[in-house]
Amino acid sequence: MPFEILIGGGALAFILIIVGAIITMTSDEALVEKRLGRYLDEDLKKAKEAPAEKSSPVGDWLNARMEHSKWGENLSRELARADLKLRPAEYVALMLIMAVGVGAVGWFAGGKSVIFGLLSAVIGLFMPRLMVKSSQAKRLKNFDEQLADMLNLMVNGLRAGYSTMQAMEAVSREMPPPICDEFRRVVQEMQLGIPMETALDNLLRRIPSDDLDLVITAINVQREVGGNLAEILDTITYTIRERVRIKGEIRVLTAQVMYSGRFLSLMPVFIFLILWVLNRQYMMEFFNPETRIPGMIALGIGVLMIGTGSVVMNKIASIEV
Repeated sequence: MPFEILIGGGALAFILIIVGAIITMTSDEALVEKRLGRYLDEDLKKAKEAPAEKSSPVGDWLNARMEHSKWGENLSRELARADLKLRPAEYVALMLIMAVGVGAVGWFAGGKSVIFGLLSAVIGLFMPRLMVKSSQAKRLKNFDEQLADMLNLMVNGLRAGYSTMQAMEAVSREMPPPICDEFRRVVQEMQLGIPMETALDNLLRRIPSDDLDLVITAINVQREVGGNLAEILDTITYTIRERVRIKGEIRVLTAQVMYSGRFLSLMPVFIFLILWVLNRQYMMEFFNPETRIPGMIALGIGVLMIGTGSVVMNKIASIEV
């Protein structure tokens, strides 16, 4: 009876945290905009109309402890790169609850096997991290694809007589997300008195793009030594467009290898789960006391070989441009 209560409570907490995370991540208001909104008229109106945010004493205490640690800073940077409206303490709580929820489900589905429950808990612990990495990769890809159009708009603004800040403000109004959101943050930081070099460095920390690094370096050098920024950015725009085109061609040519590697890596896992459902007694030979040691060794070697093969196939298909 206590185990059933524990499973029920873990499942309920798991569902509630997922619903809360989805609502939080789909919120339209960004964390930086909430902090800087009091200095802007339109954001001030929104702040007056929005209800007051309720905070948890435990969450505030955990965030205060994590903000002063290197690990907390790394988590904050990773969440900012993925544009997830989560604080480090909330992200850690999500990881723990996912581990408990997935572990409880795995323990129950695996015939109340402790080993199967622990394996499921480890998988649940890393699921939020995979979600963050996927969001980062998708956001970085969208940013790189929009960067050439952004530079074209910025060059036209500079040739029309705009200053660099005015051109960035036009980008924040005219371009689609995520590039408009990032440059809106840059403009807001400069309006608060932060130097342009620092604001652009903050942008590069949130968006670790090689093309963006080239653009920021060109802007900083032009501000120090002078020159025609419009011509410089126009040349960089051509380079970035060609690089995006070549990356697209490489992505098409290597798509078969990438999907083959993913399929071959996941196929043993699917076979293991199917055999677990169809013939559990046969699969329990890996975990029986008499055969547990060779069974664990066989599973460990299998996981190592699958991981190595996946890494090798991804390296083969990953071509730097």
